[in-house]
Amino acid sequence: MKKQLDNSNAAGIVLTAGERDNMMNEMPVLFVGHGSPMNAIEGNRFSDYWKLLGEEIPRPKVILSVSAHWYTSGLRVTDAPSPKMVYDMYGFPEELYQIVYNAPGSPDFAHLTEKLIGGDIKIDNSWGLDHGSWSVLCHMYPKADIPVFQLSVDRLAPAAECYEIGKRLRSLREQGVLIFGSGNVVHNLYRTDWSMEKAGYPWAHEFDDYIKESILDHKLERVINYSGAGASSALAFSTMDHFAPLLYVLGASNQGDRIRVFNNSCVLGSLSMTGYLFE
Repeated sequence: MKKQLDNSNAAGIVLTAGERDNMMNEMPVLFVGHGSPMNAIEGNRFSDYWKLLGEEIPRPKVILSVSAHWYTSGLRVTDAPSPKMVYDMYGFPEELYQIVYNAPGSPDFAHLTEKLIGGDIKIDNSWGLDHGSWSVLCHMYPKADIPVFQLSVDRLAPAAECYEIGKRLRSLREQGVLIFGSGNVVHNLYRTDWSMEKAGYPWAHEFDDYIKESILDHKLERVINYSGAGASSALAFSTMDHFAPLLYVLGASNQGDRIRVFNNSCVLGSLSMTGYLFE
């Protein structure tokens, strides 16, 4: 969808003529099933596709990451010029803790995001970039030369409110911002089975398929009211931390977006890696 962009915006961000030309089309919106932190250092079918996405979609001016691993009471957003690395995982190989994804932050777009959402959202730099962000972005944009800032998942917000928050972020797409949600549609670590490396339980596939069919049929109310999936919804997750980023992304999507499903699979019994690109 073509839009005429001004030379600046409410946050005081000035665009060059070339940048305005490149942003005449809205940026896509992306949800990634990030899975294990080990995907950051392993070459596999999931990380290979993330690399492909980085090559195929328009290069963003800024990335707004909504990561499952920043789960707060109330909304928070980072505005640090240089976000710190957050190694929010335990018991993994030392190599994983040596990764440094030193992308700059984006204070201006963070402040614009704060204005767009409104309410009680707060600036909070006690966090930075956690593995929900860097384990994927290190494959998509390995040079770490695109500014990134994070928006938290509000543990107090019901599903419908998470979707509404995403709707308030929609206009960022017109300004070159890639809205990037990172989580997992099915995420039940209590039921993981390492013998099922490339397979999922029937209930995991059932819930993943329910969400996928609802999105492809543009019946987003079924995703918001995910309990309609039946018994599988009670097993898919116990908290919404990994599911809510998808709701933010769906809110930021448009009815006319083309939908691409990728990494369409369940692993370890109770983890979905399915991702969605809206463009």
